[in-house]
Amino acid sequence: MSQANPPRTLTHIVRDREDHKRPLDMGLIRRVMELMRPHRRSRNLLLIVCLIRSIQLPVLGWVIAVAINGPITNGDAEGIWRVAIGFGLLAAFTSITMHVRMHLGLEMGEVVVYELRNRIFEHLQRMPMRFYNKTKLGRIISRMTSDAEAIRAGVQDVLFVSIVQGGQMFWAALIMLYYDWVLFLVVLTIAPVLLLISNYFRHRLSQAWRNIQESFSRVTATLAESVTGIRVTQGFVREDVNAEMFRDLVADHAGYNMRADRLVGVFLPLIELNNQLFIAVLLVLGGFKVLVGLPFGGGTPDEQFAAMWVFFFMVPNFFGPITMIGRQYNMALTAMAGAERVFALLDSEPEELDDKDAIDPPELRGRVEFKDLQFEYLKDTPVLKGINFTAEPGQTVALVGHTGSGKSTITSLIAKFYLPTAGDLLIDGLDIRKIRGASLTQQIGIVLQQNFLFSGTVMDNIRTGRSDASDEDVVDAARRLDCLDLFESMPQGLMTEVGERGGNLSLGQRQLVCFTRAMLADPRILILDEATSSVDTMTEARIQKALAVLLQGRTSFVVAHRLSTVRHADMVLVLDQGEIIERGTHNELLTHGGTYANLYRQFIHASEA
Repeated sequence: MSQANPPRTLTHIVRDREDHKRPLDMGLIRRVMELMRPHRRSRNLLLIVCLIRSIQLPVLGWVIAVAINGPITNGDAEGIWRVAIGFGLLAAFTSITMHVRMHLGLEMGEVVVYELRNRIFEHLQRMPMRFYNKTKLGRIISRMTSDAEAIRAGVQDVLFVSIVQGGQMFWAALIMLYYDWVLFLVVLTIAPVLLLISNYFRHRLSQAWRNIQESFSRVTATLAESVTGIRVTQGFVREDVNAEMFRDLVADHAGYNMRADRLVGVFLPLIELNNQLFIAVLLVLGGFKVLVGLPFGGGTPDEQFAAMWVFFFMVPNFFGPITMIGRQYNMALTAMAGAERVFALLDSEPEELDDKDAIDPPELRGRVEFKDLQFEYLKDTPVLKGINFTAEPGQTVALVGHTGSGKSTITSLIAKFYLPTAGDLLIDGLDIRKIRGASLTQQIGIVLQQNFLFSGTVMDNIRTGRSDASDEDVVDAARRLDCLDLFESMPQGLMTEVGERGGNLSLGQRQLVCFTRAMLADPRILILDEATSSVDTMTEARIQKALAVLLQGRTSFVVAHRLSTVRHADMVLVLDQGEIIERGTHNELLTHGGTYANLYRQFIHASEA
């Protein structure tokens, strides 16, 4: 499949690559091993079992060779029985060891994934909003799913299996060296050939598996985007267009898989061919030593014949692991790619929003002051410029302006999702950097236009505002907001399941849940970011009175396109392209006859229409 053009997502063409390290990195392997440290007893037992398992397989082959050279050749029936019983017992012990090794390996793989996923989730909770603005959802999900699973496979199917295979090669080599050093030298001559083949394919397979991981991340990111935006897709009849774009991404991913498969299809047969070539060499060289009596290698013809039998059973134990490790090399590369990505995420330092000497202030009064504040999401692209205003405790400040004027950015700075690029933001006279974020957010309530509800009941979602609240506290908050009857009219009342993202509730019901959640939190500073712009007129009229109760005594910032929600604000700030162009009360700005008055007239005309 052609790779000339980059694949498209549902909205645009993109191919963004992530930085990668070496395919096999001992530093990454050590970090994975460190995850097992809390379970060191199980890990050490597993290592011991792997070593025992690595000895057993060559010994089984050696026992068969001894039986052929001894009791069978000599016609010793009693000896044959003794060897057979001993072999059976050893084989049973080998099977038990294999069972224990697999059980402990699966357990250790689960331990690693469990620890990794917990660390990833905890780390994501601490990451700033800037991280989520620039990181695709699909990539975050991939770290938790496919990348973590790749590491699991690397632990339980590569790491410990490779220890067994490597030990098996070592013991087989010792046995062969003991019986005939000449034939063993022939074995060693094959090793450089295998090394060259492995090195040749290692770099190509490494890049192939990286491309597979990246293309899969694009597939998952686009899938998440498609599901999230399904209403837009169906609303604009883009199902066929999006499906074709998604087919391009899947085809791109399939192309990388096919390239990796073609490389594997050449790599493994070459390794197997070397194994068979050595068997042919062993037959020729060993046969001549037995029949002709070559002057090197030592031993009588009988001893050389016995050595050849040993080699026939040891060669599979020596070359078999090479073939197995060759097959597992692909899995190891995938695990390394996954480990690179996961640890790159865990190593990304959360943006430090608190100064080292930040404090936990007592209960805030709610005085908020902006002093010549500037902010930019991207370097040299200012979003806010020279913002100056003061909100006194208990005041309501309305932020008005066209989309993109900077209203939500101001509220995000107050909530300490970001820090100012320049200038100062003071709360109760303290620089916001001097106030610990966790302490500040406990005293701030936020209600957004697109409110997010977690899976669970209405009661659970309201209690998110204060986790220690009792059922009576939740009911009281709903009663004060004058929406208790609406909740009680639901099928199971406050115990009604909201569904994923609140899908079982109407838009108005979801927003009322969020209002009640803010009421329950009883914050000193309240942010209403276009919180009523999606509520129908009847619902909005009902909550306006409740909002007056909610806003009373709290410093509130109201962002709204519907100017009916800002008429009673103590101060209205009109923003345009990141600057405050007008300020005053509702009546003062109407009298002034500027931008706000024009917006208000447009609102009145739209309402009348």
